[in-house]
Amino acid sequence: MEYCPKEYPDKFNQDISQNKAVHVYFSQAIPLVAYIDDSCLYLEDGKCDICRGVCKTGAIDFRQKPKKTDINVGAIILSSGITPFDPSAREEYGYTKMQNVITSMDYERLLSSTGPYGGEALRISDKKRPKKIAWIQCVGSRRVTEGDNSYCSGVCCTYTQKQVILTKDHDQEASCTIFHNDIRSFGKDFERYYQRAEQLDGVQFIRSYASVAGEVKGSKNVLVRYATNTEGVKEEEFDMVVLSVGLNPPKAYKEISKKFGIELNSHGFNKTIDSNPILTSRPGIFVSGAFQGPTDIPESVFTASGASSQIGELLDYRRDKLTRERVYPEERDVSNEEPRIGVFVCHCGANISSVVNVPSTVEYALTLPNVVYAKEQIFSCATNSAQEITDLAKEKGLNRIVIGACSPRTLEPLFRDTLREAGLNQYYLDMANIREHCSWVHAKQKDEATQKAQDIIRMSVARAAYLEPLKEFDLPVNKTALVVGGGIAGMTCALSIANQGHEVQLLEKDKDLGGIARRLPTTIEGMDVQSHLNDVISQVYKNPLIHVSHSAEIQKVEGYLGNFTTFVETEGRLKKIKHGVSVIATGAEEYKPVEYLYGESDQVFTHLEVGEEIARGNEAITNAETLVMIQCVGSRNEERNYCSRICCSHAVKNALKLKKINPDMRIYILFRDMRTYGLKEDYYREASEKGVQFIRYEPDNPPQVETAKEGGKEILRVTVPDYILDQKLELDADIVSLAAAVIPSASTHDTASHFKVTLSPDEFFKEAHVKLKPVEFSADGVYLCGTAHYPKHIQETINQAYGAAGRALTILSQETVVASGSVARVNEYDCVSCGACITACTYDAIEFHQTPKGKKAIVNPILCKGDGLCNAKCPTNAIVLKHFTNDALLSQIDAALTDEQIKEQMDAILEEA
Repeated sequence: MEYCPKEYPDKFNQDISQNKAVHVYFSQAIPLVAYIDDSCLYLEDGKCDICRGVCKTGAIDFRQKPKKTDINVGAIILSSGITPFDPSAREEYGYTKMQNVITSMDYERLLSSTGPYGGEALRISDKKRPKKIAWIQCVGSRRVTEGDNSYCSGVCCTYTQKQVILTKDHDQEASCTIFHNDIRSFGKDFERYYQRAEQLDGVQFIRSYASVAGEVKGSKNVLVRYATNTEGVKEEEFDMVVLSVGLNPPKAYKEISKKFGIELNSHGFNKTIDSNPILTSRPGIFVSGAFQGPTDIPESVFTASGASSQIGELLDYRRDKLTRERVYPEERDVSNEEPRIGVFVCHCGANISSVVNVPSTVEYALTLPNVVYAKEQIFSCATNSAQEITDLAKEKGLNRIVIGACSPRTLEPLFRDTLREAGLNQYYLDMANIREHCSWVHAKQKDEATQKAQDIIRMSVARAAYLEPLKEFDLPVNKTALVVGGGIAGMTCALSIANQGHEVQLLEKDKDLGGIARRLPTTIEGMDVQSHLNDVISQVYKNPLIHVSHSAEIQKVEGYLGNFTTFVETEGRLKKIKHGVSVIATGAEEYKPVEYLYGESDQVFTHLEVGEEIARGNEAITNAETLVMIQCVGSRNEERNYCSRICCSHAVKNALKLKKINPDMRIYILFRDMRTYGLKEDYYREASEKGVQFIRYEPDNPPQVETAKEGGKEILRVTVPDYILDQKLELDADIVSLAAAVIPSASTHDTASHFKVTLSPDEFFKEAHVKLKPVEFSADGVYLCGTAHYPKHIQETINQAYGAAGRALTILSQETVVASGSVARVNEYDCVSCGACITACTYDAIEFHQTPKGKKAIVNPILCKGDGLCNAKCPTNAIVLKHFTNDALLSQIDAALTDEQIKEQMDAILEEA
């Protein structure tokens, strides 16, 4: 599979100004791909025959007919995704009628290095770089007009901020204006990302609904009309307008519903079951990703894992019945051969080749010592390219491979597997990162980037000559899981693992299971939380494979992936637990405010407390005449620079409950941004329609609360600015409810220390990769779910709990796991028993042992993670890190500069002297 070359759009759109075909290309073919064979003219000599026309080589066969295949399966996952909202049906946006009005999807394509202009964001009308760009938010979302969606699409605010940041990276002089309603940066680290975009020079966020007023003749600039608080309605001219389009359900949602026999909600997404959002209305059919409702990539990833875990529960009796063991060819012993290095340089579509001159880099590689073959590839990670590397390694007798491509963090396992297929030891691979370390950071310095890419490859080749074969070894897997935390996340995860035949040790720090959910009567959707919680607790206690430890406190954790030992003090005794994996689900806590008279006045509550009092029927709250809610208390500030995510929905939920009990109650919600994202937007609208009044405030002028007497009654006087009326309002309240921040559990630091995992800047647990590994830690065999990861609603917690179970099962379902061969070893003759290596090692992998020559350090290869700290600390070079030996690294350093470069620098120094 190859991307169509960037010249294609200009050939396809012979007359852009006449037919606006560029929009058809962007919207319907992102990116345009063709399935081709080796006879493709583009692969042969870089020429392109338009694939929608008559293919001259037979590479594309339009004569193929659809085939029907019957497949017997035990379960189905619906991951049908979304369709971007099409604004062409709404005349107010001018899309398809004005050349310089494009969608955010179009703009994403423009920014792509494989896009029509090689990653340059150029105007369609004149191919010039726009200097003044506007983004209009909520296009197709948060509206009840015909053709629009009433829900919030959830992702648009943040992807717009990303596009703004990338635009400023491309052109620091560009002026960027974002017209928005609320800024909904509710995800993990999103608040900082928003601030990063907002603080860029030439970027302004304007809170206003905006529309496209027209096109300027001649320049084809776009006029945007918007309202301001102080200057009325204004019109402003922009070079380009980007419509931040929302997410529609998949186009075929009705067909999907009919074909699979599942129910949909009123918006066309799967009808969610609150207690298990991955289920559909039909047993055996599950749903993941955005078909649950608008969602971001991390949620899509862990719902996919969660769906697999639930299918594992359903089909556990069939596990391993259809699997086949992969057989590799016998490994060749090339340790005594002279290095024969093959270099493969990847275009990465155009991510690398749009900056680095790949052909000249390949030619340069052929001049390097020990390089006997070099070749360029469009995508080295593609299946056909990987097979090509395997075949050429055999054909050319290669015994070491260098891949000039992207980060080894992502694709090194794939390329190591490629070497194994060629009969080579997988540690004969070295990756030269010429994307993240070169083309991406030197996009405007193409000649210099090409030189740097050649330098990086030269260094990689030098190191490859010293690589040695290493052996990995199998470790047995203990089939028990340890789950730390007995809230909804921990119990859900434990049940899913136990339902697939594995024992689970469930630790709860309190006397009772349930966590903070015990304080939640209902969700905004109406789910009876206490009923669900009691049902889950009952299932846990009835499951013979789940062993619960109450009042549990972890004392020590030892071991490694597949074989951990945890010592727990529980109910007056010390318990030793052996387990193969760990899941951290320690939850979060409610911030206890020091603001707004909390703790001083019995009329001030938190939202969580108000919800509890409503459930108890506290008439002081349910019969109040006026209630004021204040949002963002203790969060989105200097001390806690994050959004607590759940508070806005919690406020709306309480407001709707109170309005149902007491329709005449005056309820005010004082907010910065209402973040009722996704389908929760409908409840926000319902609250407004029922008379709940929403008043915005800014952090530099927050509400003030003081006690007062009015008509002989004790009240709380809340003063808040109104930016529409341009004056301060005084609200006399009987009750004040505070949206207290969600903060990490008090045990977080201790837990992180025991399991050797890291924390985010906000002190929630930090996942291995925000998008690719959202429920995993960098520490092998340790997983994460629930509010320990970040604040989230109950349905999101359940999704992630199943996701963590799914990932844990990838280890528990195996008999063995493989330990890396890249570990440290000690040369006892050089060891002076100083202990510096033991102090440096954070994994307790090194200890002293007695030898005939006295006490010497020894490395446990099972515990060693190969991070090299001990190697760097050792004063006598007694420790060697395999795969990163001194010979290999020093040769790489020596190759950093050629003799010519050294001479040039020396000449320059002497000349200056």
